Amino acid sequence: MPAMVSRGRGRRTINEINMVPFIDVMLVLLIIFMVTAPLVTPSLIDLPSVGKAGKTPDRVIQIVIAKDETLELKDQGTTSKLSTKDIASAVKKAQGDETNTPVVISADRNVKYESVVKVMDTLQRSGVQRVGLSVQLGGK
Repeated sequence: MPAMVSRGRGRRTINEINMVPFIDVMLVLLIIFMVTAPLVTPSLIDLPSVGKAGKTPDRVIQIVIAKDETLELKDQGTTSKLSTKDIASAVKKAQGDETNTPVVISADRNVKYESVVKVMDTLQRSGVQRVGLSVQLGGK
């Protein structure tokens, strides 16, 4: 068999990748992103705000969670210390016939979120309809 004779000037295979087109494409993309980034506005989230209630209720039952996670029930000037087990029955008793009386949970800033959620869950499972969280207006 005769050996293949190369035609022309002899072509060699190139074992390298030509990076110039890749760099050109990347620079064009970089310029496009740099131009369009300031034009993109971040999406706005419509968060609820405090103080939009029309009328504040006449009577509010307040549950205070202190730093040491002890619970206090405040209702019409009376304060009583409670455990997590007794909180649902105490709120039901304080509500009496008015089952629509709002219950507000006020927790110290350093209390674990888990403790607040446990109290809310206990109240909602016992059938308390209006449970809310107390907030502090202004920044501290």
